[in-house]
Amino acid sequence: MDFAFAELDATQRYKLLTALVVPRPIALVTTIGAEGVVNAAPYSFFNTFGQDPPLVVLGIERRERTVSKDTGRNIDATGEFVVNLVDEDLAAAMNLCAVDFPPEVSEPEIAGLALAASRFLRPPRLAAAPAALECRLFTLMRIGGSRELVIGEVVGAHVRDGLLDRERLRIDYERYRPVGRLCGDLYCFTRERFALRRRSYAEWRAEEAAGSGA
Repeated sequence: MDFAFAELDATQRYKLLTALVVPRPIALVTTIGAEGVVNAAPYSFFNTFGQDPPLVVLGIERRERTVSKDTGRNIDATGEFVVNLVDEDLAAAMNLCAVDFPPEVSEPEIAGLALAASRFLRPPRLAAAPAALECRLFTLMRIGGSRELVIGEVVGAHVRDGLLDRERLRIDYERYRPVGRLCGDLYCFTRERFALRRRSYAEWRAEEAAGSGA
């Protein structure tokens, strides 16, 4: 079946896109509000965006056309945020942080999540997170009346001891155990994996020649 997106309303587009573009990584973003309250909110419209400069991107839906969510407002005001990655042990607390609490309520406090000082920025990271990316605002774009696109430059990273081979920068996924976002109330584990080695063009040509008997 085919879909013309011009003929779909925003809810239908959202349902279709979030059902098809899966699994998505989850950013549990910590920021600091004007009154010093530490907020935390999960976003699955999130990914890395480059390495030189090192960038991540967040898609934040606004509450109303003129009102940003706590995360967007705090990033706009301070220019700083921390992306905490979500593993299996953090999943339930992440879901609790998705509750639409008022700005004066600290989600980490409600969820019982201890905070740890960031190295380069004022917003803290979540001590329970397997990894955290400290980000400074690179640019913020308001798209239409309902969406903010936040691009942050990663200035530092914290990785839990035992997850990373520091010399080779290889992650032990058996210990990391990240979870992915599907759609609706659905998430997925990443316990089952397979490898597909990327070949060079020369390797492909050699294999094709060998297969044809040339």
